[in-house]
Amino acid sequence: MEKIILTGDRPTGRLHLGHFVGSLRRRVELQNSGEFSKIFIMIADAQALTDNADNPEKVRQNIIEVALDYLSVGIDPEKSTILIQTQIPELCELAFYYMNLVSVSRVQRNPTVKTEIQMRGFEKSIPMGFFSYPVSQASDITAFKATTVPAGDDQAPMIELTREIVNRFNNIYGPTLVEPEILLPESAACMRLPGTDGKAKMSKSLGNCIYLSDSPKEVKKKVNSMYTDPEHLTIDMPGHLEGNCPFIYLDAFATDEQVRRYLPDYDSLQALKDHYTRGGVGDGTVKKLLINVLEELLVPIRERRAYWEQRIPEVYEILRKGSEKARETAAQTLDEVRAAMKINYFADADLIKSQAAKYGK
Repeated sequence: MEKIILTGDRPTGRLHLGHFVGSLRRRVELQNSGEFSKIFIMIADAQALTDNADNPEKVRQNIIEVALDYLSVGIDPEKSTILIQTQIPELCELAFYYMNLVSVSRVQRNPTVKTEIQMRGFEKSIPMGFFSYPVSQASDITAFKATTVPAGDDQAPMIELTREIVNRFNNIYGPTLVEPEILLPESAACMRLPGTDGKAKMSKSLGNCIYLSDSPKEVKKKVNSMYTDPEHLTIDMPGHLEGNCPFIYLDAFATDEQVRRYLPDYDSLQALKDHYTRGGVGDGTVKKLLINVLEELLVPIRERRAYWEQRIPEVYEILRKGSEKARETAAQTLDEVRAAMKINYFADADLIKSQAAKYGK
C-alpha cells in the first residue's frame, strides 16, 4: 500500500511559531523525505466556518495568508498538493454517510471536542456544523486514502474516531476505506509552544503569538516581553527553567552550535541552563540568544514570503490546481463508497439488468 499523508490548518489567521514547531517544520521534512507517494495539505476553510459562519470574509481573507505561510516555510507545490476544503464537495457527501456510523454520545465523549466547545463558549448552544466536525475530519482523511496523519497528541482522539468509522464502514459494507495512523511529534519540544505570556497555548485572541511573518522589530519586542521566572529578580539569583518561555523556545529552535556562536562561554544549551539554575545569568542574555536564533530561522521564511506576495495570482493558481487534483482523488473514493453501499444506482449494470428481468416477465 502506498503511503499517503493528509494534514492541514484552519484559515483563522497568519501562522505562528507554534504552528511551525507543531506541524510545518515536520511537513517540510516529510515532504522532502521521499517516503510518501502523495502529500495532501488542506486549508480547512469549511471547518473554520463552523465557528465563523457569521463572518465568512474573515475565512476568505485568511486563505491567502495560510497559503503564503505554507510556501514561505518550504512547502513545495511540486511535491505536496495544497487544496482548499470547500472546493472538494465530495467531502460533504462522505461526511453525511459517516454520520450514520457514529452516535451523538460518542462524539460528546471526545475530549478534544469537549475542550474546543468550552474554549469557544458553546456549552449552551453548539452549532451543528461545529459539533460534527470530527466526522467531517474523518471524511477529509479517508477521502484521500491517507495512511498517515501528522498531528499533536491533542488530536489523537480525533484520529481514533476516524479509525472507528473506517472499521465500522468496512465491517458493514466490505473493505473500502483506509485506516489511518497518527504520526506524533518526535519530541516534547515539538509538541506545543506556550504563548509568549507563558499561557499553555499560542492564540491570536490572546495576543501571545510570534508570527512567521513578523518583522525583526516585532520579534525582538515580543521576545523581550516574554514570561520568564518571576523569582529570578537579579542575575546572581538561581533561576528556574520550568515554565520559562525563552528556554522552552530555545529547546524547540536552538542548536548547540548556535549557542557556541552567540555565547562563546557556553559549549551547549545545557551548559547555559546549568549556569542559569545556579545563578549568574540574566534573562536579557537568554532572550538575546533567542532573538538571534529566531532571526536565523525567520530570515529565509520572510524572504520567500516577500517573493510570493508579489505573485498572488500564481498562489491562487497553485491552490486551484491543487484543489482540482485533490478532487479527482476524493471523487474516486466517493465512487468506491457509493459502490460499497450499493447506492451507485446508475452505474450498477447488474442492478438495472436484474430489475429489468424482474419486471420484464
